[in-house]
Amino acid sequence: MCLAALAVAQSPRFPWVLASNRDEFFNRPTAPLGWWQPAGQGESVLSGRDLAAGGTWLGLTRTGRLALVTNVREPGRFDPAAASRGVLVLQALARGAADAEWLAGLAAVPRNGYNLIVADLHSSRAVWASNRPAPQARALDAGLFGLSNAALDTPWPKVTALKQRLGQAVAAALTPAALAEAAFAALADRHGAPDAALPATGVPLERERQLSPAFIRIDGSAAGTGVYGTRCSTLVIVEQQATQRQIRVIERCYDEGGAVSGETALSCTLA
Repeated sequence: MCLAALAVAQSPRFPWVLASNRDEFFNRPTAPLGWWQPAGQGESVLSGRDLAAGGTWLGLTRTGRLALVTNVREPGRFDPAAASRGVLVLQALARGAADAEWLAGLAAVPRNGYNLIVADLHSSRAVWASNRPAPQARALDAGLFGLSNAALDTPWPKVTALKQRLGQAVAAALTPAALAEAAFAALADRHGAPDAALPATGVPLERERQLSPAFIRIDGSAAGTGVYGTRCSTLVIVEQQATQRQIRVIERCYDEGGAVSGETALSCTLA
């Protein structure tokens, strides 16, 4: 996952909303959104799955635990032998609470750069943690938050734009369906940022341009094919219903040409 925005306590009806894009190589094997049982864990998980390294980029449980991970862009520093970042999501879901001691222990394990968000959907409380440039963590109370491949709320144009559009969608939504469509529209934005607004992350200028939209598609050698890009958009919408909370998870998948190739919608009531 490479782009996400959170709306926490911005609406009495929708107290917690996540809008996210997963950007990845199209030849990396992936299982679609669904319930499954990770080895050695007592509770099933709702997520897509990375079939190459194991783990997932975003997952949640019926008891209201949620976790997501993004990588940190740091050209020239990738260690192929480092522990998987996708496993962090499963570890967070199995543990539940993300206390400071546990987060420090995660950061002590050699890994490539990551951002990790762990949330309790009962209380709408969440924590962000990262191992770059040094181990750090921050509680996410009420507000709008954005994350891509740098630290939380780093003002890359696509992060700032998605936060703003998600906030507007949550404020205006009369129904979960209306909120979902507005959020999907924001995630599908293919407009790149002007050169003057691009971050300097150490990749060539042309690559910065290609990575600047919310929805990414980098063509392959064959016309009309995509080597790397946005493979799915995922929404997690928590709706307050009287004395209980309903969770809706919607995943919209895209093919190499950037067209919608499928959509899965699942829901559950918090246990």
